[in-house]
Amino acid sequence: MALRFLGTTSDDGDCPTLYEIPETDEILVQGDRETDPQHLVQLRDVKPSETFVRVPRSLLTRYAPRTAAPELRPFASISHLFREFRHTAFRLETRRGYASDRQSPLWPKWLAGEDVAAEPANAWRQNVRAQVEQGKRFERVRLADEPLTQGQEFLLARAPSNVEAGEDIRHLPRSEAHALRLPDHDFWLFDSKIVARFAFDEDDTTLGVYVTEDPAEVLAACQARDAAWHHAVPTAEFAKRVASTV
Repeated sequence: MALRFLGTTSDDGDCPTLYEIPETDEILVQGDRETDPQHLVQLRDVKPSETFVRVPRSLLTRYAPRTAAPELRPFASISHLFREFRHTAFRLETRRGYASDRQSPLWPKWLAGEDVAAEPANAWRQNVRAQVEQGKRFERVRLADEPLTQGQEFLLARAPSNVEAGEDIRHLPRSEAHALRLPDHDFWLFDSKIVARFAFDEDDTTLGVYVTEDPAEVLAACQARDAAWHHAVPTAEFAKRVASTV
């Protein structure tokens, strides 16, 4: 079971750091081991398997969840948020591919060399256009491997139709995302107050979303969005960079 990175107060990529253990209510804390004998002798009811670490109070106040772990919900349960948000809907895409893309009728056409950049308007793009016309913003940052995976190439080929509808889609190399300590999970962030975090299986199929307004989770998502957005480049510019390396 993979850990989920929650946050760190370190700028150098070492400790201290908090992780969540998915499907449990447990948090894993990374920090410097406590070695002061005067402190260790005062600890109570210590089991042989236990150890103790030091972390700054700010790590816990900023990133430790304050509410119970949310339950997994169907993605369809948040469909109303894409119409009802007031200002911004932001998506961070971290995976190397998605089962939904491979199952798309456009996938074999793209594999055959057909142009899939200009698609007819569907319900998603119609809603994007309607919300953008009201002054709202749809934004995405997609992490990109070097070289791109097949799934990332497909999304890049399809991106123009979403951009034309009004989405601002940007791309960020995975190596930069790691340096920025961005999370390794996908999420939607609505109006900087509601987070819908995705769950996937090993085949990249969406299992559902964990929806929360927990202040620590929202803060971490906002910080990830701001860092990713600052360093990512728009789709057109990114496509030119990719083309120049082929």
